[in-house]
Amino acid sequence: MKLNELRDNPGARPKFKRLGRGIGSGKGKTSGKGVKGQKAREGVSLNGFEGGQLPLHRRLPKRGFKNPFRREYAPLNLGALDAAIEAGKLPADQPIDEAALRAAGIVRTKATLAGVRLLGNGQIKRAVTITVSGASATAIAAIQAAGGTVTVLNPPAAETAEA
Repeated sequence: MKLNELRDNPGARPKFKRLGRGIGSGKGKTSGKGVKGQKAREGVSLNGFEGGQLPLHRRLPKRGFKNPFRREYAPLNLGALDAAIEAGKLPADQPIDEAALRAAGIVRTKATLAGVRLLGNGQIKRAVTITVSGASATAIAAIQAAGGTVTVLNPPAAETAEA
């Protein structure tokens, strides 16, 4: 076989449909696009258009509520904190803050996050001093039981009202 004898397999390249080449071709005049109007033109954008009837996405009722003031925190479980200290990513004898957690790559560093929230999933074996934006009651109790301290930067409104 020579290079000039190479051919595609039969049917590998379907024949180009020649549009607008006379009535006898079966695709003449309007080229299979029906008659005039927006759909016969190029760049048709009619998603959701129902011929003037109110579209479905406008007929259905709106549901739910999106709070524009919602604050999202990066979660940090006690088990992950303990594993990071054991792996040597964080020093157990020095105070740990959110900047140290981000630098160690333990929590996400998204700009939209309001801080780090310590959660009580897992166990901690050593005493640590940690400063975070939020912490669950079980996480605080577990760290205090291990002999450590937790400083919460943004305590919930209910706690500040009682104090």
